[in-house]
Amino acid sequence: MGGRRASRLVVLASVLAFAAGCTPPAPKPDVTIDLLRQDWEHTPGITADGGALQVSALQRTIVEQDGSGGQPNPPVNLAGTHLEAAGDFTLAATFTNIGTDATWTVYNQPPIIADEFRVEPASLRLTLQGTALHIAVFDGKQKKDVTRPAPVHDETVMLKDPAAALTVNRSGDTLKILNGLDTLSSQPLANIFSSGTLWFGFSTGAGSFDVTSLTATAPASTGLRASGAAVAGDGSATGGLQALAAKIRPDFRIGAAVALGPLTGDPDYARAFAGNFGALTPENAMKPQFLSPARGQYTFEEADAILAIAQGKGMAVHGHTITFSEALPRWMQDLPSGTDADRRASAAALLDYVKTVVTHFKGRLASLDVVNEPFDVDQGTSIQKNVWYRVLGANYPAVISKAVFAADPDVRQYLNENGADVPGRRQDALLKLALDTNAAGGHIYGVGLQAHIYDLKTDAVSAADLTKTLGKFADAGLRVRISENDVTDGKGKQAQAEQYAAVLSTCLRSETCVSYTTWGVDDRYDWRIEDDGSLQQGHDFLFDGGKPTPAYDALRKVLGG
Repeated sequence: MGGRRASRLVVLASVLAFAAGCTPPAPKPDVTIDLLRQDWEHTPGITADGGALQVSALQRTIVEQDGSGGQPNPPVNLAGTHLEAAGDFTLAATFTNIGTDATWTVYNQPPIIADEFRVEPASLRLTLQGTALHIAVFDGKQKKDVTRPAPVHDETVMLKDPAAALTVNRSGDTLKILNGLDTLSSQPLANIFSSGTLWFGFSTGAGSFDVTSLTATAPASTGLRASGAAVAGDGSATGGLQALAAKIRPDFRIGAAVALGPLTGDPDYARAFAGNFGALTPENAMKPQFLSPARGQYTFEEADAILAIAQGKGMAVHGHTITFSEALPRWMQDLPSGTDADRRASAAALLDYVKTVVTHFKGRLASLDVVNEPFDVDQGTSIQKNVWYRVLGANYPAVISKAVFAADPDVRQYLNENGADVPGRRQDALLKLALDTNAAGGHIYGVGLQAHIYDLKTDAVSAADLTKTLGKFADAGLRVRISENDVTDGKGKQAQAEQYAAVLSTCLRSETCVSYTTWGVDDRYDWRIEDDGSLQQGHDFLFDGGKPTPAYDALRKVLGG
């Protein structure tokens, strides 16, 4: 025991001697990231030029199903750089050449973009107009009307020096906004940035402005770093749905509709998608209101980012969609058609849109919905009297098909419709429209059968009915793709799984059915607005929070997995 005590004394003496003769190591310096030097390539309305960001006004909105409304849809840098910031941080930006206003938004995570609404996450929005700065903080909690999010903190302050940097500082539980050295606001709101990530957006209501500096600074201990939009894995991985399908039919594609936000912001979603699918359909990014918010203005950036991910993983891309009665920007909806002169001018505008879009994506799409949901929404057989019909006439599908072919003769063209999955009048009308379109000089390769199963009692698709359907289109010389399959779990997970399996197995057995796509990846992004305005989550997809559902297991079994 005496020996061990002596050893301890020697060690203690050594430590004291070290402490007396040496100074402690200096703390590591803060980490600073110049965000202007990061990736902004796929952010709509932003051009990186000479060490600054030039921000231009976009009229991006999301309309409701009937074409009304116009919820703002300001751009977010989804495919470029975001930050990982686990603790305290300071962001600083300076703006110059402000036309009317400049808005800088810092998001806790990407917003959820549905086809008719946008769900805002927790965020801080700063809008500078003259010497007035509007500060709005959103907590990300779903209110009854998600299309009109209400801030939990809302104030307007006056700046002493608008040319000085605006600074956002998170320190402990406090969020401060500063202009130069002048503190404008200090609130206990730091918890809005609880995810450990920061995403950025810039926008303006009119005109333009420049971001001449943009930095992020944090103590080295917080692990501040810039992160890109890497999506790990690919569908050819052993055991994935695409890999299993390829063993049965090498050219058969298993696809999913995807959105850029969860692809780049949710690792669970990205892994599930990349590990199982060999094709994708942009869920919303190629609809008219997303591609051309104003006449002559095109915002291809987010669609291009999705296509770049697909190309990097060897995935096929199905474009969705050229014509549609919904998801139309206001300028399209308002095109005049009252006189022959009106119709000629409006036709030129629409056909210029078609040519521009198809030419832009030429060579990158395997197939394309030339017309989406042409028939009445009440499951009738009359063609909707939308702007395409009013301007181009009842045979507008042929006009559009010929214009698409002229711009890209190699892309395979489809008519896509819901409620035509089983034999009946709607299916007959879809078949007739495809044949009539081709008889008028069109180039329709096949039809998309959406296979949305919202109610297993009324919407279910049996193997027998789908087999008969596939035979009917095959006899007419047309191909079929199951284009938007999703299934409610209203009758339980087992019934949901059985319906999924019935559709895929029937499609897989028929050479007429060339691909199978489910309309989403993860229930985490399966949202709808009910008639009373409330936001409701569905459970219709193959994954839930990154974990496979019984429906996924059922598809694996169909594929021999």
